[in-house]
Amino acid sequence: MSSNKKYWKSVEELNENSSIVETLRNNEFVEEIPTDAFLADESLSSSSTSRRDFLKYVGFSTAAATLAACEGPVHKSIPYVVQPETIIPGVADYYATTMFDGFDFANLLIKTREGRPIKVENNRLTGAKFAANARAHASVLSLYDSLRLQNPKIEGKNASWSDVNTRVKASLAEAKASGKQVVLLTSTLASPSTERLIADFIAKNPTAKHVVYDAISESAALDAFETVYGERGLADYDFSKAAMIVSIGADFLGDWQGGGYDSSYAQGRVPQNGKMSKHFQFEANMTLSGAAADKRVPMSVVDQKLALVKIYNALTGSSIATAKTAHDAVIAKAAEQLKQAGSKGLLVSGIQDKNAQLLVFAINQVLKSEALAQAGVRYVRKGNNAQVAQLLKDMAAGAVHTLIMSGVNPVYTLAEGEAFANALGKVKLSVSFTQREDETALKSTIAAAAPHYLESWNDHVLTKGSYSLTQPTIRPLFNTKQFQEALMTWNGVAGTYYDYIKAGAAGFLGSSTWNQALHDGLTVYGGGVLAGGTADYAAAASALAASKGAKFELVLYSKTGMGDGQQANNPWLQEFPDPITRVSWDNYLTLSQADADALKVGNNIVANGGLNGSYVTLTVNGATLKNVPVIVQPGQAKGTVGLAFGYGRKAALKEEMQVGVNAYTIYKNFNDVQSVEITAESGEHEFACVQSHKTLMGRGDIVKETTLEIFNTKDAEIWNPVPVVSLDHKEVEATKVDLWESFDRSIGHHFNLSIDLNSCTGCGACVIACHAENNVPVVGKSEVRRSRDMHWLRIDRYYSSEETFADDVAKKKDFDGLFGDKGSLGGFGQMENPAENPQVVFQPIMCQHCNHAPCETVCPVAATSHGRQGQNQMAYNRCVGTRYCANNCPYKVRRFNWFLYNHNDEFNFHMNDDLGRMVVNPDVNVRSRGVMEKCSMCIQKTQLTILTAKREGRPVEANEFETACSAACSTGAMVFGDVNNKESEVAQLAESNRMYHLLEHVGTKPNVFYHVKVRNT
Repeated sequence: MSSNKKYWKSVEELNENSSIVETLRNNEFVEEIPTDAFLADESLSSSSTSRRDFLKYVGFSTAAATLAACEGPVHKSIPYVVQPETIIPGVADYYATTMFDGFDFANLLIKTREGRPIKVENNRLTGAKFAANARAHASVLSLYDSLRLQNPKIEGKNASWSDVNTRVKASLAEAKASGKQVVLLTSTLASPSTERLIADFIAKNPTAKHVVYDAISESAALDAFETVYGERGLADYDFSKAAMIVSIGADFLGDWQGGGYDSSYAQGRVPQNGKMSKHFQFEANMTLSGAAADKRVPMSVVDQKLALVKIYNALTGSSIATAKTAHDAVIAKAAEQLKQAGSKGLLVSGIQDKNAQLLVFAINQVLKSEALAQAGVRYVRKGNNAQVAQLLKDMAAGAVHTLIMSGVNPVYTLAEGEAFANALGKVKLSVSFTQREDETALKSTIAAAAPHYLESWNDHVLTKGSYSLTQPTIRPLFNTKQFQEALMTWNGVAGTYYDYIKAGAAGFLGSSTWNQALHDGLTVYGGGVLAGGTADYAAAASALAASKGAKFELVLYSKTGMGDGQQANNPWLQEFPDPITRVSWDNYLTLSQADADALKVGNNIVANGGLNGSYVTLTVNGATLKNVPVIVQPGQAKGTVGLAFGYGRKAALKEEMQVGVNAYTIYKNFNDVQSVEITAESGEHEFACVQSHKTLMGRGDIVKETTLEIFNTKDAEIWNPVPVVSLDHKEVEATKVDLWESFDRSIGHHFNLSIDLNSCTGCGACVIACHAENNVPVVGKSEVRRSRDMHWLRIDRYYSSEETFADDVAKKKDFDGLFGDKGSLGGFGQMENPAENPQVVFQPIMCQHCNHAPCETVCPVAATSHGRQGQNQMAYNRCVGTRYCANNCPYKVRRFNWFLYNHNDEFNFHMNDDLGRMVVNPDVNVRSRGVMEKCSMCIQKTQLTILTAKREGRPVEANEFETACSAACSTGAMVFGDVNNKESEVAQLAESNRMYHLLEHVGTKPNVFYHVKVRNT
């Protein structure tokens, strides 16, 4: 029974009008504590109190708050007057939608909190085949870009939509009456509703035509596919059907033909039943695909064309004459193994030449490749180079009366961007539907403010037989209108675009209802395999065999983080380290060490640990690109250099994001391979590189790897040995020696994370997902250069210093003494330098959540401690920033907040304004200056899973637990779960003979484990 007694502190409280009582009620301390005098007392320096005791008191007691005299910030809260039924405060809602911006595409679930989209997740329903890449994960932040165009503008001044419609309708009527040309210039749409609206528009305006423009062209591949199969699309290969893969210049783990192939590729890369796929890669630039290959051959693009003809000859019995290359032996070997693989073989190519793409179909048809025969058609690229070139001519001649653009920025992305801008002046009315007042919008008559895809309705047919829907997850933040809504107005179609989509969806729904398709985000209504086609393959091979090279080939490419540059104002992507070079906040010219030496350019690491590089000027067909910084790239083919698109923008970008050089200016005739002249310049460029140590130096305990042959024929202790330590002068397995008493961890949940080095492609989707989920701050180029990046998850990239990592280990074992040819001092110095064509491995590293964590034992204030479920936890309000834990961590995964990164004008990214902070996850607090932070194994997600199951009165399902990184991983490389649940996937993976822990000999007993990398050499 509860007590109703009331206790009095003093008789004074009986007097209701007492001023003393009122003072005590509002202030614990009657007199103000003289903190200023205390802190200014010089006698403190002679105090005998130790630093450790002082920190202990500061960390544990209210003295911390008293000394700092801090007051919490006051935020006014506005409650719901009428609470929406669908919104429960503190509970996330998820909406299925589809992203397609003309370049990137994905089937998504959008996590919203109190009406704010805050996180991108992958839609895993059947038929949802396209997972989010790093850029798709970052797209949620682009919604809250403070530099978005917030109102339509006519001639640079804010206007109403009725004014815009009046101007456009009048211009269309004038063009129709005078017979002048009207052009709709759009990116690839892949939207049946939009294409239907455009067809209606052209019917109502007979002089109108539709031109499709892709900033990074796949026109050659589209032309070849159209010749062979009769429609404008691309083959949607299924890499899981291929046991032998040969890629000639195709970075299919990157953005080749839209990307999205990593999941099916990874299915064949994990050894099962003694088998795994084999992968040959012939390429100029070092790419994600080349890094993953079993055999990578660096070669110029002209040699790649000749290699394609040689393989065609070998498989078809043709005898088309080709010049010799330095790689004829390995080309013949690849051709022979392709032939042996037969229908389990697959050849792909990224060479932007119609003849090359025709030979791809010829070779796969001869093989009867299942990967092609069972492929569908993807419609994610439909650009037509010839039509774009003709449009520019027509505009320059004054033949275009009205130009309406959507999703394109040709003033920036065309090599003839300046000519296009001048030609816009000869167009009577130009309209640009855009999210930002970009380079093209600034030159257009009307800048029409377009919404973000998370504010929009749309439909998409990304592949034949699949129908995806885009639905808004938030009301439009600004006064924006979709291009489709404007078309409806100009066509005189009543209703909303939602009504229009729904009315036309019947033919795509199959057996689904509209509501079901909208709930799921997609439906599969048909499909089928490619119908056999043919072309004059022999003529294509003959034309390709006549290819000639140049002294230097410039190979243009899209970078994993930046893509085509649409999201250049996204700080998450700018700070994302490139998986290959590990450089952020820049693009650069990649070239081989031999070419760098010949040009007398290169890189050096300066005193503060930062990476510097030389400058060069590039000249392509008379066009010059000045002050391009240089990165010496191991694996770059001699005689070739690489440069990424997407940088060098200025319009509608914050000053911090205006970085790099614009590679589009030398993208002549949409040719991604150009003959280039390179001239060294004076000065040095400062890079922000997060990994200056490039090689493993034979440290096989960090990355363990073996060959498929050894894996199949030798016991695990040969290729996955358990490290040993000395105990009583005897060698004992490190896992059996302990400094601590172990606790019983078999009761309750115990979380582990499995990382398979065979499946990891280094794509970085996990890095951005972690950023979004955990409110990881962006610190900017200057701080990254000082090694102060705040990423909770990094993907280390290592090169071999010999031809293979196995050779590195053998070399290290042969060291004898300190000095001489085989001395360890000189030997390890040599091993710091990567090979000319190294093997590559990616290793994701985050807090290992050690069960015997060295960080926990050195924290003087117990800010870091071990949780009952295996997580190493951080109590931020206890942390006083000694950084002892970071010093004691062998994995170097802890990050120190050197500054306050939010509400700070020095870090003007997204955490400095109310709009940008809308992306903040309320389940994770935003850390302050002076505290240590690191991966938490997404403790907020694990606890939510437990509480959800408890609320629903059921046990947690075997594979229900997820972290942000494991949920984002499209290849299955990361698997998270409860090892105490023996039915869980992670528990089974923990029993694999490929499993090992990082630095196991240290005895930290991590809860993150890795799987030995197996190469099919």
